[in-house]
Amino acid sequence: MTGPEVVRRTDPAAVEAILATVPEWFGIAEANAQYVADAARLPSYLAVEGDDVLGVALLTEHFRESRELHLLAVRRDRHRQGIGRLLVEAVAVDLRLAGVRVLEVHTVGPSHQSEGYARTREFYLATGFVAMNELQRIDWSGPTLILVRPL
Repeated sequence: MTGPEVVRRTDPAAVEAILATVPEWFGIAEANAQYVADAARLPSYLAVEGDDVLGVALLTEHFRESRELHLLAVRRDRHRQGIGRLLVEAVAVDLRLAGVRVLEVHTVGPSHQSEGYARTREFYLATGFVAMNELQRIDWSGPTLILVRPL
C-alpha cells in the first residue's frame, strides 16, 4: 500500500468534515462556514489516501509573486504523521514552478497563551516559514502572527 498523495481539486464537504475533527483550532461555526464556501472557489490541495481525504490546503492570491496559505487543516486522527508537511511541500513546489516567490500564513500569535497554537507555530517554523510580525486584530480578535516562506 502506498502512502498519502496530494491531489488538486475542490471538495467543500471534505473541508467541512476535517474542520469538525479539530474544534480547538476551528470551533467558530461562522468561520468554518466561510472556509467551506472558500473551498469551492480557491485553489485547493487535498491529501488523500484512497478515497479518504486526510488534510486540506487552500490558497489565496493577493499579488502575482506571493500567495497566502488561507487554510491548512489535517484530520485529527492523522496529526503528526507528515500530512501537513506533505501539503505544504506540494504547495511550495507548484508555486515555485509558477514563479511565486513567497508563501505567507497567518496564525494566532505567541502573545496569546495556547498549547495548540504553540504547536501550530512550531509546525510552520519546522516547514521553512519565518515569523515576520505579530499584529493585533487583523484576522480575529486576538494577536495574529504573520509568517512567510521564501520559495
